[in-house]
Parts: sequence; structure tokens; C-alpha cells
Amino acid sequence: MTDDIDRAQAREAELLADALHSQHRRAGLTGKTMADSAEHCQARGCAEPIPEPRRRALPGVRLCVACQARLEKTSKGKKAQ
Repeated sequence: MTDDIDRAQAREAELLADALHSQHRRAGLTGKTMADSAEHCQARGCAEPIPEPRRRALPGVRLCVACQARLEKTSKGKKAQ
């Protein structure tokens, strides 16, 4: 017999999976495989290696973590203006 906490955790996992799927769809990553991922960051002047776990978790990824964070931070700043 499941209790309220188990049901809440299951619902939270469903919501997270839906959010990740939506993010992948918006980013154009749906249907991509690890082979579609860049081995090195595609940001201008970076070329840092993209670790295999990141390429596996985000098929089609093109940026390293640092460049992706920088891009997202810049995007949020533009939206706030």
C-alpha cells in the first residue's frame, strides 16, 4: 500500500520527465542520439571536450557546461530587460 509521500514522489518524477521532454523538444534534441553530440564545445573560442556522460544524457548537445550556463545566463538577462 502506497502512502501520500510515495504518490507525491511518483508525481514529481512524472512532472520532471515531462519538463525534460519539453525542454528537449524546444531545443531540437528530440530524436537525436549520442552520435549527434559534439565531442568538443562548439562555442566560439572554447573547444573544450564535452564529457561522455553529458553527451549520453543530452543527445545532440553542442556546448560544454560552462558555455551552456553562460548562454542561459545571457538569455535570462535579455528576457528580464
